This record gives sequence, structure tokens and C-alpha cells, in this order.
Amino acid sequence: MEQETAQQIACQPALLRQCRFFHDLDDQALTYAASAAHLARTAAGAFLFHQGDPAESFYVLVSGHGRLSQISAEGQQVIMGLVTPYQEVGIVAAIRGAEYPLDLQAIDDCAALVWERAALLALIERTPRLALRALHMVSGRFVELQQRYRELSTERVERRVARALLRLVAQVGRPDAGGIALDLPLARQDIAEMTGTTLYTVSRILSGWEQQGIVSTGRERVALLLPQRLTQIAEDLPES
Repeated sequence: MEQETAQQIACQPALLRQCRFFHDLDDQALTYAASAAHLARTAAGAFLFHQGDPAESFYVLVSGHGRLSQISAEGQQVIMGLVTPYQEVGIVAAIRGAEYPLDLQAIDDCAALVWERAALLALIERTPRLALRALHMVSGRFVELQQRYRELSTERVERRVARALLRLVAQVGRPDAGGIALDLPLARQDIAEMTGTTLYTVSRILSGWEQQGIVSTGRERVALLLPQRLTQIAEDLPES
């Protein structure tokens, strides 16, 4: 089944073109890239890799959702981002001797195309512009992590929660009756770990926003009813 799915993707280059790393390659290059990968399935809750593991593989998720997290110096888990279908992760595998800076855990059952380091380096050698793209991705991830650390250390919690929800809208938001629903299971504890705060604080903030009609929440479900108001909170702008 795994081999058949990988072959299906190899025969449909447009699927892999949805990935930012491969988006502008021609069909022949995409077919070669897909044929160099194997498909790995990961059950919900299991890890694709751990922080500090040798970075030996590059992944493109093709189904399901993943959670990128890191353990802080105080031993607290902080969710640094989510991975959605046809998003790549683990490009540091292109750097010899690198380690994964984050954990990647499956939120639900996932399938991912996986390139071992040798296969990834062969792709880069075959298509040299991928080397520059890999460099941009590594540096972009570094800048993104720096920004998240700055938010966690300097911004008040309400702004951090608003920013986290708006980032999720950009990734997994879908139109819903009267607002925008986040199309993945999302518990309040997840939001707490995304924003470096406590479950109690997140619950208090979300309850206050519900009373104001800004959000609607349920069991592992969040919908934004007034996203423009969340933007005002995230940017510390006065309410219009």
C-alpha cells in the first residue's frame, strides 16, 4: 500500500507541486523526486522525530497534521507550529551532522513522503536551485523561531493567544457559519503550549472572548467569529 501511494504521487507531479520546496519544478523533475522517496505512516500521537535526533530525513506530509514542539530550559513543552498536508519539514537533513531542533508529533493519523539524506542530496545535486531554496528555508525557520521566542518572552498573554489563533487561521482556517473554523482538533491545553502559558489562563481568556462574541469554542474546537477583533488584540490596536 505504501509503495502504491508513493507511485501514485510519482505519477501525478501536480500533487508534489503543492509543496513549497518543489513548487516550480517541471513534471520530469517532480516525478524523479517522488520516486526517490518512500511513504511512512504514523499513528496519531506517535513521533516522526525527536528534538536532538540526528537529522537524517526530509519529510513532506501528504495527509494528516503534525505538531512541532520544543522543550524549554524549564522543562515545559512549547508548541512552535503545526504541519499541514504538502508542507515540508526537516530540511536541516541537508546539513551534514545537523540535529532536529524540534519534535514532530502526529496530531492525527499521518502519511509523509520521506527522503533520506542521500536521496535529498542527490535531488539537490540534480536540481541546483534547490540548494538555495533549502538555505532560505533553514534561515527562515531560524528567524521564525527567534520571533516566537521574542513573543513568548516580551508580549502579554492575550496578544500571544490572539496571534496563535490567527496563525492557525492562515494554515487550517475554513469558512464556517458566521465565522472561520479551525479545521483540526485543538484543545485549550494545545493553545496553552503554543503560547507558553497555563491552561487556566487560556481558559479565562477564551471564556472572556466568548462572552464578547469574538470566538466560539467546544470540545477540541475553536471558531473565530470576529477575526478583525482578534487582529486588533494581536497588534495591540484600539477597538474601533
